[in-house]
Amino acid sequence: MSTTTLPQSPVDTPGTTPSRRAAPGAADGRIGLRANLRHIAALARRNALQIKQDPESMFDAVLMPIIFILLFTYVFGGAMAGKGNQQEYVNYLVPGLMAMMGMNIAMGVGTGINDDFKKGVMDRFRTMPIARSSVLIAKIVVEIGRMLIATTILLGMGFLLGLEIQSVLGLLAAIGLSMVFGAALMWIFILLGLTMKTAQAVQGMAMIVLMPLQFGSSIFANPTTMPGWLQTFTDYNPLSNLADAARGLMNGGPVAHSAWMTLAWAAGITAVMAPLAVSKFRKKT
Repeated sequence: MSTTTLPQSPVDTPGTTPSRRAAPGAADGRIGLRANLRHIAALARRNALQIKQDPESMFDAVLMPIIFILLFTYVFGGAMAGKGNQQEYVNYLVPGLMAMMGMNIAMGVGTGINDDFKKGVMDRFRTMPIARSSVLIAKIVVEIGRMLIATTILLGMGFLLGLEIQSVLGLLAAIGLSMVFGAALMWIFILLGLTMKTAQAVQGMAMIVLMPLQFGSSIFANPTTMPGWLQTFTDYNPLSNLADAARGLMNGGPVAHSAWMTLAWAAGITAVMAPLAVSKFRKKT
C-alpha cells in the first residue's frame, strides 16, 4: 500500500521562538514611509515630554523675543526713526527679528544633540530598528514648535508696541517662510553638534557663525547706510533675504525676489547638510 508524503510545515520545538513571516523591509533593512513617520511622531513626542519635564529649557524661546524687541526698539529705535517714533522702527524690526529667532532657536538643536550623545541617549536610539534620519527629523519637528512659540510671543510684543500689518495672510506666509528657513538652518547646527566634542564648543562655533550673519544684514538697519563692501555681503546674506521678504509680506513692498532667494537658500542648505548630518550620525561613536 503506497502513501503520499505531504510537505510538513515547520514545527516549533520547545525553547525556540515561533517562526513568523518577516516584516516588509526587514530583510534588506529598509523602512517604509508609514513606519518612518510613526517613528518620527514617537520620537517627537518623547522630545516634547522631555521639555514638559524640564520647563526651564523653554526660557530661551519665551524670554529671548521679549528681551530682543524691547532692547532693540528702545536702544536703536530713536536713532533709526527719530525720538518718539519707535513705532515706525517696530514695523521695520519685527520682521527682521522673526528671521533672527529661527537662527537662535536652531543653535539649541546642536547643543541638545551633543548633550544627548554624552548621556548615551543617541547610542540607544541607534540600536533600535528605526531610520537614523527619524531621530534627527523628530528633533527638528519639536524645535519648529519652539520657534512658533517664540515667534508668537515676538508678534504679541510687537503689537503691544504698535506693530501694524497690511495683510493677515501675508503675516502667516512670513511665519511659514521663517519656519522653513529655520528648519533648514537646524541641519547645520545638528552637524556641528555631531562634529564638535562639547556643547560649549558648539555654542562657541555657532556664535562665530551667528554674529556676522545677524548684524551684517538688514535685520536691524537699512543696508544703504553701510559701506559698499558690507552692502554686497548683506545682498547675499540669507537673513537679509528672509527679513526683506517678511517685511514685504507683512507691510507691503517687493516680495518675489527675496522670497525665492530665501527658499533657494533653504533648499540648498537642506540638500547639502541633511545627508551630511545623517551620515555623521550613523558613523559617530
